[in-house]
Amino acid sequence: MCITNDDPFDYQVLNLTTKFYNNYPDPPYKEIIRKDARPYNCLLIQSHYDYFICIPYRSHVNHKYSYRFKYSTRSRRTYSGLDYTKIVIIKNLEYISISDAVIDADEYKETRDNIDLIKKDSQTYIDDYIKHILKKSAKYDVKKFQRVYGFSTLQYFHRELEI
Repeated sequence: MCITNDDPFDYQVLNLTTKFYNNYPDPPYKEIIRKDARPYNCLLIQSHYDYFICIPYRSHVNHKYSYRFKYSTRSRRTYSGLDYTKIVIIKNLEYISISDAVIDADEYKETRDNIDLIKKDSQTYIDDYIKHILKKSAKYDVKKFQRVYGFSTLQYFHRELEI
């Protein structure tokens, strides 16, 4: 599965489309991040499953379930990063804009330099959620699971995750 007819890619920085937001309104999808005045910038990763992982770039990430930028100018003022708790799972290609998103050059460079870690950590975050929901893992007790996934968007994508 790839977005264009060109060679498949590993990752790209893109936006979600209006169609996505129309199909996932708030309410009931209150945990999905929305931006009124500008597009939603996300790192789109092609997973080895039959879906894309869309991780939002955020100006302020105050928890450890994320990749926090360390070297960007913005990260020195705020805790900017990629927020795994707000991951969106995409199977419908109409939800993905075909134009590139614009992000900080230094955050793009740091993303590119750490893409293997980001891919691994984001997939682990998703896999641990699936295992817990399917009762295949006791990694988290109920209280810890609520802390890690209580505000996660993964709850909206069980069909895409086939759980």
